[in-house]
Amino acid sequence: MPHFYHKLILSILILTGLTVSAFAQQTAGPLVTGKYANTPFQEFVEDLEAQTAYTFYFDREAVDSVMVSVEADALPLSQVLEKALLGTELRFAISQQRQVFITSQIPVLTSLPDGFFNKEEDAAGATAPQLAEQYLPQPEKRKKVVSELKLYEVGVPGSSSKANLAGTIRDANTGEAIIGAYVYIESPNIGTATDQYGYYSLTLPVGRHELKIRAVGLKNTRRQVMLHSDGKLDIEMEEDVRTLKEVLVEAEKDRNVSGLQMGMERLDIRTIKQVPTAFGETDILRVVLTLPGVKSVGEGSTGMNVRGGSTDQNLILLNDATIYNPSHLFGFFSAFNPDVLKSVELYKSAIPAKYGGRLSSVLEVTTREGNKKEFTGSGGIGLLTSRLTLEGPIVKDKTSFLIGGRTTYSDWILKQLRNKSFKNSEASFYDLNAQVSHEINEKNSLYLTGYISKDRFKLAADTLYRYNNRNASIKWKHNFHNKLYSVLTGTHSHYSYDITNEENAVNAAKLAFGIGQTGLQLDFNYFPTSKHTLDFGASAIRYQVSPGTLTPNSPESLISADKVQQEKALESAVYISDRYDVSQRLSLSFGLRYSLFNALGAREVYTYAAGVPKTVGTVTDTVSYGAGKPVATYHGPEFRFSARYGLSDNSSVKLSYNRLRQYVHMLSNTTTMSPTDTWKLSDSNIKPQIGDQVALGYYRNFRANTVEFSAEAYYKWMQDFLDYRSGASIIMNHHIETDVANAEGKAYGVEVMLKKATGKLNGWVSYTYSRTLVRVNDPATSEIINNGAWYAGNYDKPHDFTLISNYRFSQRFSTSLNFTYSTGRPITLPLAKYYDGSTQRILYSDRNQYRIPDYYRVDFAMNIEGNHKVQKLAHSSWTLAVYNLTGRKNPYSVYFKSENGRIRGYKMSIFGQPIPTITYNFKF
Repeated sequence: MPHFYHKLILSILILTGLTVSAFAQQTAGPLVTGKYANTPFQEFVEDLEAQTAYTFYFDREAVDSVMVSVEADALPLSQVLEKALLGTELRFAISQQRQVFITSQIPVLTSLPDGFFNKEEDAAGATAPQLAEQYLPQPEKRKKVVSELKLYEVGVPGSSSKANLAGTIRDANTGEAIIGAYVYIESPNIGTATDQYGYYSLTLPVGRHELKIRAVGLKNTRRQVMLHSDGKLDIEMEEDVRTLKEVLVEAEKDRNVSGLQMGMERLDIRTIKQVPTAFGETDILRVVLTLPGVKSVGEGSTGMNVRGGSTDQNLILLNDATIYNPSHLFGFFSAFNPDVLKSVELYKSAIPAKYGGRLSSVLEVTTREGNKKEFTGSGGIGLLTSRLTLEGPIVKDKTSFLIGGRTTYSDWILKQLRNKSFKNSEASFYDLNAQVSHEINEKNSLYLTGYISKDRFKLAADTLYRYNNRNASIKWKHNFHNKLYSVLTGTHSHYSYDITNEENAVNAAKLAFGIGQTGLQLDFNYFPTSKHTLDFGASAIRYQVSPGTLTPNSPESLISADKVQQEKALESAVYISDRYDVSQRLSLSFGLRYSLFNALGAREVYTYAAGVPKTVGTVTDTVSYGAGKPVATYHGPEFRFSARYGLSDNSSVKLSYNRLRQYVHMLSNTTTMSPTDTWKLSDSNIKPQIGDQVALGYYRNFRANTVEFSAEAYYKWMQDFLDYRSGASIIMNHHIETDVANAEGKAYGVEVMLKKATGKLNGWVSYTYSRTLVRVNDPATSEIINNGAWYAGNYDKPHDFTLISNYRFSQRFSTSLNFTYSTGRPITLPLAKYYDGSTQRILYSDRNQYRIPDYYRVDFAMNIEGNHKVQKLAHSSWTLAVYNLTGRKNPYSVYFKSENGRIRGYKMSIFGQPIPTITYNFKF
């Protein structure tokens, strides 16, 4: 017996020793040999994984700037990691499953502590894991871990091999739907991005999956799913606040490579708020103008020229309702309140088939739904403007409201100035956004939004300008089942202005203009499989335009009352688009939109003699059309096609083609967008515009998708857009067709962009080379411009370079520095004087033969946040910015005046000196 016990004890000691030795070896890891000198951490890890059978797990953003310098000669893995991470905040842990976890400051536990599991049954009867209180004291962290470790059973067991999983991704703090969240599984590689309602739909093999979710500014999360048959899984995500956290788009970091869409830019509101702007007011349009292929004609203008298109060729939507004038105070401020916005998406090419009516781009602005969890507010106080936004639940987790307003006190500031011209001037605006969202039940949701804005401007007690926007939309979203839902949208948009002159009673008059549209659209989204997506629908828009009304304002006025007859029209369309992933590398998308436009009475239309230019003298007849009678009809197909081919896991090429038709035209006597611009509907004398664009792009990501590179080349050709004869009259013109000409145009260019979306230093740099050429060779016009030869368009600016950079020193302090350069826009110059008989005349160059000086500007901003204590009455921050840091006098325009028989040239600058601003922001 003693001999037996001796052998037993010896065996136990040997086994214990072997176990301890094995565990120690697994903890220390295998032996590593290598020499690393200033090696990027990612490259260092790849070499370790190649030498060993261990897998590393880490946040690529946390290590993107870590460089490793270490030598190892048959050293244990743990010692190599200790030396490599010495002096950093990174920690490591090695598990018995040959896993290495790299974390910041606190290492992970590779085994479960005592008391990890509680025997608490969930609704399905399975045991829900809970972490011991001493390890995770915060309830929200416990909830997150439980959600990520719990096994969710979806559907009921059956014989099907595949099933559909769908649901909505929401913010855990506010209950708002998250746009662009990426939902995916890794094996097999299947994923999708949520739409504007936060909805996703995936067709997956039946069985167990780990569903992973990434989103902008939110913590990555996952769900353990046992999928039996079709079912729903709604997911909440928490806000991610880190010292070095980036604010740019990071949800689907490889979207530019793996996504089919090209020529599309998505901006998060946190990105927009970092870019310095004039007067310290966050301006989404200023940020959009920093993107490649997007330009403006000059300072103080919010009119966009996208890939050679004019400003009226951009469809600007606020919650699907059209905005005709997206600016305040003649372009110095954006019409959009940044505190109510959720996302901004710009489509420059491969425009989805659901959109139509404009040739160049679609700018889709979406507002937030409002907090469904608790009442909150935010706002800011600047030198010229203030804003306040309130939001909260009406019925918790079901119904929410959001209301936000902005106003300016520039009127009060002008009154304090000593200069009489400024003292007698006025400049003010306000806008108001409101939204209510209501979840009727699991299948039905309702969204109501409204927007109004008013501007008032008067210089030196002379002419008073007033203009306003009114927009509203109502949406009903209905889920038929996981794979199919519809959205019925009703919209109303109205824009009007009036110009009043009362200074001189003899000339006192009021000029007014207005355009309105009411629309109805039904969209269907169908997801047959994860590789196949089908969108289809129909829309109708009714236009009503009041081109101009002139009325005398005084009994002594010599101005005669006048009114240009109203215009009405109906634009309708049907569309269908189909996206299909042929393989993991090849994706295709086909779309067809067929649009129909009917110009309607009641109105009178001039007819002109055939084969001769249209002038007042060549009018042959006037035809009257009764109310609702068709004046002219235009229709045609609009094709959409795009393709993507993956060259590797981090690079791809894309190709797209689209045709669009535009039935409305903006009439302007300036090169920039102005509140006094008018709009004209197509009729029997004004043809609709047609545009075609083909684009080819190459996309590549570097450093674990933290650096994105893209290069896109495009060629666009347009026909029947409007240009003007010399001396054209735009205002109160009863026969505008005699002063305009149908022009054709072509635009081509290359856009290159490099973007770093993570780390302390982030931002993007872009360069665009582009040309925009126009030719007027219309026999129906009385003037053939430049003898029918091609000439540079008003917004042709061949070279454009932009740098947007942000550097975060700490969680509370960050800076931004922006630089932009572009070629000066074209101009027509006077060359000489000559006499025609006894009359002196000016000889001008060919149209747009010369250019104004080049444009460049530097901006700088600092953002200082308060402490980040959770229990505070309000969280606040200060933004200090300098717009035009170098004080360059960039020319807005160059003009000429005849003075004492001599012609003198003058250059006008809007911002000719640095403009410092300070803004206080708060949130409660």
